[in-house]
Amino acid sequence: MRGSRGSDTGRRRGRERDHGRDRGHDHTRDRDHARDHDHTHDHERGSAVVDFVLVGTLLTVLTLAVMQFGLDLLVRNTLLDAAAEGARYGSLAGSAPGDGARRTRELITTAIGGGYARDVSESRAATSLTPRSGAPAAGRSPLTIVTVTVRAPLPVVGLIGAPGGITVHGHGVMESLGD
Repeated sequence: MRGSRGSDTGRRRGRERDHGRDRGHDHTRDRDHARDHDHTHDHERGSAVVDFVLVGTLLTVLTLAVMQFGLDLLVRNTLLDAAAEGARYGSLAGSAPGDGARRTRELITTAIGGGYARDVSESRAATSLTPRSGAPAAGRSPLTIVTVTVRAPLPVVGLIGAPGGITVHGHGVMESLGD
């Protein structure tokens, strides 16, 4: 049940009185209230700075980790491409043994530095398959596969890394003239 009409009128008059008091308002009460309000949250004072530092540090570490991962992929792909190009170069007709490894070293040194081109090797192996049929050789020359192997450091911090962390291989089929 609602209150009587007289009590509702009294509330309105009370509001009018309070409203009238606001014109010549004393701000000391608001300052005291704000000061008391600040004391209730003293334990949170400075937490925004701490939050900023923690979140900023986390985002910085995450960004650097993603950039390092990207650098690792760049180094791996560069080494793989150089090994494949070296194997193709070494498999050209008329190339001498070691030409593929030499070309791979040049490419790696140019792209990412000589520290990654220290352990490059080339090998040649004959297979029992023929060039056209893929069947075992019967009176025809077998295929020779040139393999260039690169062992290089895995970058951990920037380009500084653990030696022998990455091993990649490039393969090429030796060309022959006159067959």
